[in-house]
Amino acid sequence: MFGNYLIGLREGLEASLVVCILIAYLVKTGRRDALRPIWMGIGVAVTLSLGFGCVLEFGSQELTFKAQEALGGSLSIVAVVLVTWMVFWMRRTARHLKAELHGKLDAALAMGTGALVATAFLAVGREGLETALFVWASVHAASDGTPRPLIGVALGLATAVLLGWLFYRGALRINLAKFFTWTGGMLVVVAAGVLAYGVHDLQEADLVPGLTSLAFDISDTIPPSSWYGTLLKGVFNFQPDPTVLQVTVWALYLVPTLAVFLSPGGRPGAGKPKPAAEQPQPATGGPVGDKR
Repeated sequence: MFGNYLIGLREGLEASLVVCILIAYLVKTGRRDALRPIWMGIGVAVTLSLGFGCVLEFGSQELTFKAQEALGGSLSIVAVVLVTWMVFWMRRTARHLKAELHGKLDAALAMGTGALVATAFLAVGREGLETALFVWASVHAASDGTPRPLIGVALGLATAVLLGWLFYRGALRINLAKFFTWTGGMLVVVAAGVLAYGVHDLQEADLVPGLTSLAFDISDTIPPSSWYGTLLKGVFNFQPDPTVLQVTVWALYLVPTLAVFLSPGGRPGAGKPKPAAEQPQPATGGPVGDKR
């Protein structure tokens, strides 16, 4: 449940911040007439994301067992690739996200209503589709026959919406760069578990060998039905009897990815002094706050 809560919080907060920045900029520049097309684009993006999630969930139920496992494993790997790219991208651009969105919005305002709808749709839709895919893969991996994974996602999204509203109202300020760095690191750990589970799905679909070659089996020590077994599975997608390939893929992904992500040199240009003109300016009291 915690792992899925983290996904909902992290992914939802990115989308909430995008909406907050777009709306706040239009209000502060006196362009309230452009709010309607922005909300239209956001609504279309949310609807598309929900539809994509429904297609993944209900469409997969019509497949045979092996086809379900093949689809689940393949999409889990795709989801891990996307979320890995996303956490690195956000770590690199968190400081400049506001300016980047303002530039796109200025261009859209000059082009007209259709461009505004498209700008909002693209800005929120990318986050929504990534969220739908990764949530589906994570819930599929952590599912234990209870609604807890979905409840975790829903609570994370609700928290993200609340935080976004507080940012807009100016009632909350946090260091967004550090927030996205540490939540991104935790998300990499969750992604490693999803990747290992995806490999197991592919093994069950007979697309990848090694299903019977177990790395270890500690089911007697950590029973999957125990509270701590359920906790470990919910947070890390822990499996007490993984295959050798699962453990190998998990380690090869987690260790270098986390090391690079948390390294001070992991960002482009990290450690290099910026010219005076590029130094971040003090916060001016905007609704989103300082991202430093």
